[in-house]
Amino acid sequence: MFDPERADMVWRKSSLSVDGQCVEVAITAEWVALRRSYSPSGPVLTFTPSEWAAFVGGVRLGEFDGPSATL
Repeated sequence: MFDPERADMVWRKSSLSVDGQCVEVAITAEWVALRRSYSPSGPVLTFTPSEWAAFVGGVRLGEFDGPSATL
């Protein structure tokens, strides 16, 4: 069972975050957790480390970029 308040959960936010409109990520040996930075007590998405690695790899390769994917 995933517990977002575990002692080993260290939530990190991107340095590119502006106006609190960002997500936070916490990584443990068993889970990668994602939540909204402005709602830390709200829902948390969880991924296995291999699911997270596949997602991050796809982002780095531009697989999710749309026609106007500029930040």
